[in-house]
Amino acid sequence: MIPANTPWLTDPSVQTVCDALTAGGGEIYMVGGCVRDAVLGVSGSDVDMATPMPPEEIIRLAAAAGLKTVPTGIEHGTVTVVAQGAGFEVTTFRQDVTTDGRRAQVAFSQDIAEDARRRDFTLNALYATPQGHLVDPLGGLQDCLARRIRFIENAQDRIREDYLRVLRFFRFHAWYGAPEGGFDAEALAAIAANTQGLEALSAERVGAEMCKLLAAPDPVAAVAAMQQSGVLLQILPGGDTPLLGPVVHLEQQMRRPPDWRLRLAALGVAEVQDRLRLSRKDAAVLARLNEAMSEMTPAAEVAYRHGYDIALNTLILRAALANQPMDPEALSALKTAVNARFPICAQDLMPAYTGKALGDRLEALERRWIASGFRLTREELMTPE
Repeated sequence: MIPANTPWLTDPSVQTVCDALTAGGGEIYMVGGCVRDAVLGVSGSDVDMATPMPPEEIIRLAAAAGLKTVPTGIEHGTVTVVAQGAGFEVTTFRQDVTTDGRRAQVAFSQDIAEDARRRDFTLNALYATPQGHLVDPLGGLQDCLARRIRFIENAQDRIREDYLRVLRFFRFHAWYGAPEGGFDAEALAAIAANTQGLEALSAERVGAEMCKLLAAPDPVAAVAAMQQSGVLLQILPGGDTPLLGPVVHLEQQMRRPPDWRLRLAALGVAEVQDRLRLSRKDAAVLARLNEAMSEMTPAAEVAYRHGYDIALNTLILRAALANQPMDPEALSALKTAVNARFPICAQDLMPAYTGKALGDRLEALERRWIASGFRLTREELMTPE
């Protein structure tokens, strides 16, 4: 049985959808992440559902119960059913007909075991009834409880169906794997033999997986295994792992939440934007971290110009690089710098200075003020040196 305190067991919107789709005697199951997380006692995954009913029957039953449906992926058997403002993806059991390493052509199925076999890892091939009865078609429960990340049946076949599963393997290890259990040897061998397939993946898909992986509480072992298997070289040429462990350790020491951008910067990858297709905001943060590291701009100045978080991450990277603890004085200086306001404006220097001379004078005074630890007053700055 699924633990009684699992939220979706008593969620009115979930149960409304289930009641609607079983009204004619049909079957409906929770599937994948929400079941896995319930077994492990963690939360966060969306509630997805699976059924042997075809999409048109899902739509008919939902409409009969007054529920809205959206054909979000109807060609692949997925219909979103909306209840009480919440949408839930309901997908007909499927089996893969053909795959090309990125996408699959599927056929609908009545067999829950066939549906389970087209999934990636054994701990994700778990199903549960709306009442919480666990259904385990492929024997994945023991792997889930032991936090073992194993491909379903033949690892090489699963990888060649969708090469993104290589990155998902390491991401799931970072989030769910038991550290003492190590990595599945068959999986690592299959991954190492198929790294070339990663070239077919879009930058968006690779970037999304890497961001999730690096946001795990401790991704160090997973990223090290990526490097050893040749995956890191394939997706992030030039990336290296020596700084990642110290950076994660310092984050944890300071009780900072994981910052995937800081961890990505620790890998030392140049031109990461094109490889991971990051948002402009995230790319700008990485650029500032790389700039602060390469130019060794004082961290207090980084805080003044770019904010506390970027400055703190700069200090973490520098401490990791030097293999030293965080400097309390430098940390204190950040708090002063981030609230500092330059006391001189252009008007204060006019009409004595105009044009380029005005800009140069303002810049010189600002440098002098920063060098003073942001202590010089307006009067002191305006007094001729």
